[in-house]
Amino acid sequence: MNFCLRQLGTLEFWETLLDSFGNLGPIAPIMLAMVESFFPPLPLIAIVALNVAAHGGILGFLYSWAGVALGGCIMFLFWRRVVKCFFWKFASRSPKLEKAQQWVNRFDTSSLFMLALLPFAPSSFMHLAFGISDFDEKRYLITMLLGKGVMIAMMAVFGQSLVSSMKNPLYLVLAVLLWGGMYWVSKQFCKKHNLE
Repeated sequence: MNFCLRQLGTLEFWETLLDSFGNLGPIAPIMLAMVESFFPPLPLIAIVALNVAAHGGILGFLYSWAGVALGGCIMFLFWRRVVKCFFWKFASRSPKLEKAQQWVNRFDTSSLFMLALLPFAPSSFMHLAFGISDFDEKRYLITMLLGKGVMIAMMAVFGQSLVSSMKNPLYLVLAVLLWGGMYWVSKQFCKKHNLE
């Protein structure tokens, strides 16, 4: 037991674990990032950091973005093409869904881009609200994909900083500052748009 606990703290153990995850290929990191769209409590920043640590900066970014984009498109299209088309007579009676629809009316494309860009904004609510609204479908999907791409790129830099901090602790300071900055901007934006 003590041997196992000592192994958990060694750099070799973590490198072996990351290599094992990296050997799974692109499907595992894409699916992991995609699941976050269906189950919001999963920490996306940790998923992106894991993907970057296992696959490197560029592939980790691409796999994470592909997963987030795929999950986001599926959720948005589910609300738009299934719920709104077939069940809206019943769903529209819900005061919460009506409030979500009214909330979307305050958004233009640049505000949507900012919302998609922020890592601590509620993505699942965003897909639901825009899915049941009359917001242009193509404009939503393009803006969401671009915003999520920038967000995942920022998270990939954070993940790369964590990996680099194993060799140089200065990168850990950079990672914490980046995380704190993203958190603060997200909270300010959410407060401005009543997303708390």
